[in-house]
Amino acid sequence: MSNRSEALTRTRVVPATPERDAPARRRGWLLPILSMPMLVLLGLPLLALLLRVDVAELGRNLASPTVLRALSLSLTTATAAALLALLLGTPLAYLLARRTFRGRRLVDTLVDLPMVLPPAVAGIALLLVFGRRGWLGAPLEAAGISIVFTPVAVVLAQLFVAAPFYIRSAAAGFAEIDGELEQAAALDGASDFDVFRHVTAALAWPAILGGIVMTWARALGEFGATIIFAGNFPGRTQTMPLAIYLGFERDLDLAVTLAFLLLAASFTVLLVVHWSLGRRP
Repeated sequence: MSNRSEALTRTRVVPATPERDAPARRRGWLLPILSMPMLVLLGLPLLALLLRVDVAELGRNLASPTVLRALSLSLTTATAAALLALLLGTPLAYLLARRTFRGRRLVDTLVDLPMVLPPAVAGIALLLVFGRRGWLGAPLEAAGISIVFTPVAVVLAQLFVAAPFYIRSAAAGFAEIDGELEQAAALDGASDFDVFRHVTAALAWPAILGGIVMTWARALGEFGATIIFAGNFPGRTQTMPLAIYLGFERDLDLAVTLAFLLLAASFTVLLVVHWSLGRRP
């Protein structure tokens, strides 16, 4: 037994040598090297876009009425879609995080489906429901309410494809909260709404914020469902991605300007959120 202990002790105190450290150093360099192709694939197109931007041309295009209308509409509708996702998606996210029920897998599938569904299919599906001859669109049209080819249609298209990002992120945040904390607050006399507001939402706010940002960014870049369901009418339903598509056919510099604005807006929002979450204690 004594000999074994001495052997183990000698094994622990064997000094490191360059020969012994070489495999570790190789493994340390291998992972960054293998990561480079994906980083290049992600970064190179963005770098090409940034280098393509002409500052003088950018200033002229920013004053264009087409750019200003598309930018204003995109920011307004994306913000509306994100707020609606927060309002309508939070109960569903909490349900998925805290309840087990029959048909849960079906609900999970329905939530995830818009994220993998081709945008054109989403646009046609929305058109069949809210179009002038759709299930809900026809009664609304008879009542004098038209949705298709209006800014409301833009918001609905963005909400349909982007809301699952918020629901999934919020559900993950709710699922990580210890239920005993909510029970303790309820025993202290807090109402269900106060428990949710002061305990559940307060602890899950990083996931909620991340979900809102991802929803906003996805809504800002929505194209396929929007062009089918809302159309591409300048000043009415033409968002930034639709203006880029039209500008690519007519004026490449204008398309580059719009693409740069979308890139800058998305990058800035994501950077601010990551910085805020990084400072969270």
